[in-house]
Amino acid sequence: MIHPDKIRAEAKKKENENFKFRTFLKCHADEDELDSQFLRLHKELFADYDCSKCRNCCKMYKGSIPVEDIDRDAQYLEITPEQFIDTYLEKEEYGINYQTKHKPCDFLQEDGNCKLGDCKPDSCKKYPYTDQPERLSSLLSILDTIEICPVAFEIFERLKQEYGFRTRR
Repeated sequence: MIHPDKIRAEAKKKENENFKFRTFLKCHADEDELDSQFLRLHKELFADYDCSKCRNCCKMYKGSIPVEDIDRDAQYLEITPEQFIDTYLEKEEYGINYQTKHKPCDFLQEDGNCKLGDCKPDSCKKYPYTDQPERLSSLLSILDTIEICPVAFEIFERLKQEYGFRTRR
């Protein structure tokens, strides 16, 4: 598995190849089979991967906090919802939900754990979304994800092998 510090550079080297593979999948992959392959590889690779040693997702994105989570999250941190918003959040670009004020995410702790514990948003819990259905329709976002998550990168590389995908150099 590629070291988290090297993932962006390695993904950039394969950017054209990955885009071609995405196009190949769009034209040739069966949606249900692809979902099954993603899920199998996700379970296999995450079984032995300690995300707390990486946390690129937390380092490279602001956390997204749905409005409906604010009361619960504030209570978990033993502060008021107003203090929670003032201390950690700002409105997202479209003004519907909130996001953390900073990158890395304001809830990322030194030990790689999330300050919100089990209260962290579903978007964080589900990242990199490689075990979610309908991967065929979200392959463009997967290309972004493989620049951040070593496991997502490895899943894409293994899929290339499974499909016998080769590009001309």
